[in-house]
Amino acid sequence: MSVALRRGAFYFGFAVIAVGCAFAFTSRQPVRAAADAIEQIEVSARPISNFRIGSSETRFGPLEFVGGLEMTSPSRDFGGLSSFRFLKPGSDFIGVSDSGFWFFGSVARDAEGKPTGFDNFRMQQMYDRAGKLSGKKWQVDAESLAVKDGVATVGFERDHRISQFRVEPEGMKPAFKDLNFLIPKRELRENRGFETIAYAHPYGQHEGGLVAVTEKSLDKDGNIFAAIIEGPNKGIFSIRRNGEFDITDGAFLPNGDLLLLERSFSMATGVRMRLRRIYGESITKGAVADGPVLFEADMLHQIDNMEGMDVWTREDGAQMVSLISDDNHSLIQRNLYLEFVLHDEAEPQASSTP
Repeated sequence: MSVALRRGAFYFGFAVIAVGCAFAFTSRQPVRAAADAIEQIEVSARPISNFRIGSSETRFGPLEFVGGLEMTSPSRDFGGLSSFRFLKPGSDFIGVSDSGFWFFGSVARDAEGKPTGFDNFRMQQMYDRAGKLSGKKWQVDAESLAVKDGVATVGFERDHRISQFRVEPEGMKPAFKDLNFLIPKRELRENRGFETIAYAHPYGQHEGGLVAVTEKSLDKDGNIFAAIIEGPNKGIFSIRRNGEFDITDGAFLPNGDLLLLERSFSMATGVRMRLRRIYGESITKGAVADGPVLFEADMLHQIDNMEGMDVWTREDGAQMVSLISDDNHSLIQRNLYLEFVLHDEAEPQASSTP
C-alpha cells in the first residue's frame, strides 16, 4: 500500500470517530459577543491537487476536478461556512455561517485558473429577527443563501425564517423583509430547516422565482418539504428522499434543473457527499420532484462536512460547480473549497491515470 493510501486509511478511521464527535458536540456552539463592524480575517490556504486520496484521477462521472483548498485562520470566528454565492463568477463571493456571520472575499487563482487561496476575506456579525446583534446561535443559525439584484435572501433554522438583506459588503444592515415560506412552521424540524434557497432560471417555467428546500423536514410520505415561494407558480412541493442523504445546498443550472448538494454520516461509513440533479419540469406545486445522482464521494476523497455550493460559468463557457465545507468550529474538521467542471452527461469520460 502506498504512503498516500496508508495516510488515507488512517485519516478515514480517525476522522470517522472525530467527525462523529464533532457532529454530536460542536454543532451547537454559541457565537461570541456581538460586534457590528466588518473585520478583515487572515486566511491561509493549502492547495488540494488530488481529489481522491492517493490517485491523480480527475474525472468522477460528469464531474472533473479542477482544484481545491484547505483553509485555516487564527481568527476564532472563521469557520462554520454554510452557504455562499458568487457576486462575480469564480471570483468575488458573499456567504453566511451557521454561527451568525456574513463573510466576503474573492478566490485567488494561478496562471492556469486553479484556486490558490482566498483574498480580502472579511466577516461581520449578523443581526437577528429583532434587528439586534445576538450572541445566541439559535437566533442567527444561517444555513442558506441566494443573491439577486443586490438583495441577499437567507434561510435560517431553529428560529425558522427566510429574510432579505441589502448586499452591502462594507457593512451589512438588519433584514428589511421576511418572506412567507408557505410550509407550515410546525412541519419544520428544529435543526433540519431551510438549507437551500435558490432562484430558478429566469426564462424557465418559474420565471426566476425563488425556491426553498429543507434539509430533512419530511412530509407524511417521508419526502422532503420544499416550496416555490416567489414567482408565477407559488406552492408547496416535495423532493423525493433518496437513501440516508440530507440536503445541504442547491443551485439551478442554466437548463432549468436544480443541482442539489447532499450529505450523510454514519459511524460505519463516515461522512459522504453527493450531487443530485432534480429535473426542472418535476418542480411543480403538489408534485414530488426527483432526479438522478450524478456523483458520490466518501472519506477516501478530500471531503468533510460539505454544506455550501454554487454553480457558475467560466470565461471559456465551462459549467462550474464550487463547494465549501462547514468545520463546525472543530479542531478535528476542515474548511474546504473544491471546484469542478460539470460536463454534459452524454460526454465520454477521460481521466488521468491513477
